[in-house]
Parts: sequence; C-alpha cells; structure tokens
Amino acid sequence: VQLQASGGGLVQAGGSLRLSCEASRRTFSDYAMAWFRQAPGKEREFVAAINWGGSNTYYADSVKGRFTISRDNAKNAVYLQMNNLKPEDTAVYYCARSKSSVYYTYFNRYDYWGQGTQVTVSS
Repeated sequence: VQLQASGGGLVQAGGSLRLSCEASRRTFSDYAMAWFRQAPGKEREFVAAINWGGSNTYYADSVKGRFTISRDNAKNAVYLQMNNLKPEDTAVYYCARSKSSVYYTYFNRYDYWGQGTQVTVSS
C-alpha cells in the first residue's frame, strides 16, 4: 500500500489549505484513516481521524472547529480541509492508514504512512 500526500504549502495566518492523500489499493475503504503532524523538535501528534465509511470523525482539541477530515472511497482518497490556520499549525503533515476499520489517536495503531507534506503558516 502506498499513500501519496499533497496539498501543503505556505499560507498566512487565517488562511486555508486542503491536504489530499491518495491510496494505491482498492481495499482502502476497509480501513480508518488519520492525519498526524510533526513540528521541528516535537513528537508526531494526532490531528484527525475518520472511520472506514466516513460516518465518524475525531479531532484533536487544537484543531477542532477549524479542520475537517473527509474521504472519498471511490477515489481511494482522504482529505484534510484546514481553515483559520495558525502559526502553531506549522508542521509536516502525514496521512496514515489504521490497522483496522476503527480509528485511534496513537500513531502505533497505523501501519502505512504517506511521505508527508509541509505546511507553513506565517504570522
């Protein structure tokens, strides 16, 4: 399974970006998906997750109300719409596939990872 993340870039505070992650396999819809991020000198942290069918989502408190995770199983893709971005959102963002149809907030419950896409928010 290969995950290809894209959509990162440089944006001013208050701006928006939409990240995309495309999976290479048709069994994509069997698994929950998540986004994590890692800022320089910090540990990788959970951002958002979505269950296999897209009916349930979960967010870190730091992004709740600003970010929206969604998926399109017909396109083997998961998205992260990020609005009202803040400088503290600056990080490399990774998409990840859960080991099951259920999502978790712990990175060790995910077995496949995208290569990461850089998001930089200037103040």
